Amino acid sequence: LWTTLRSTTRDPVFEQDQARADAVVQARQQGQSWADAVAGRMERHYSPGRTWEATARGLLGLCRLGDVLDVASGDGALAELVAPRARTVTCLDVSERVITAARQRLEHLTDVRFVVGDMHQLPWDDASFDVATSFRGIWGTTPGALEDVRRVLRPGGKVAMTVWGDVRKSPGAWMFAPFLWAEAEKVDNQAQMVSLGRPGVGEQFLSDAGFEPEQRFQVPCWLEYADPEGFARGMASSGPAYEAIQQIGEAEFHERAVALASGFVREGLPLRGEVQLFGYVGVKQ
Repeated sequence: LWTTLRSTTRDPVFEQDQARADAVVQARQQGQSWADAVAGRMERHYSPGRTWEATARGLLGLCRLGDVLDVASGDGALAELVAPRARTVTCLDVSERVITAARQRLEHLTDVRFVVGDMHQLPWDDASFDVATSFRGIWGTTPGALEDVRRVLRPGGKVAMTVWGDVRKSPGAWMFAPFLWAEAEKVDNQAQMVSLGRPGVGEQFLSDAGFEPEQRFQVPCWLEYADPEGFARGMASSGPAYEAIQQIGEAEFHERAVALASGFVREGLPLRGEVQLFGYVGVKQ
């Protein structure tokens, strides 16, 4: 049966996997290990146990975080990561729907709390947390949120943030092109939101809110989609894309996004783009 299936099946993915398997076997026969083959670019290749998530989980083992507040937490992905190393984790998001998803995701954890609320008016007393995090949740247009984060942090407490860098100079800049299909006023506002990635801007943003900024650092970030259709659907689910859809309509957005991504298709490979992302840590003064 297996012989018959192999001789009659013509599946592109199977054929690509078979070709890759043959290449791996040949490389091994020549005495070249996987590590040798990807030396100098290992972070761009999948290896079991060496994903960025696995690395982050391992490094978190060195941390003791105390009481953590995750601002604009989404469905709790970060909370799940840090909960084993924190005394408590509190997820705050303005969306009741995503907080419900977070609660369902983390129902097995006893020291995680979930709050629907506004990050500009945090519903806690002063000095309630040791650490606050916000990964692309606090923007250049929301300085009041950072000021309130400072209020609820204890003396010496830290805030950790990630922000987009100079997307235009990123190899994956084309992936953000659909956001430019919004009306001009919305595009200008998007530029102000991501301004924290510019040299000196993020540091000043932290200083103005009463934090001592540490040196910013770059965070590896790749966006990946299986094909142009997946890219179009994925982009359509994002906030900035909603503004573009309002301007040109959902059908037009989808058609344009598929056409855009089709120009970057490589045989046998997913659509993948690296986008500049920066991290900041500020200490409450």
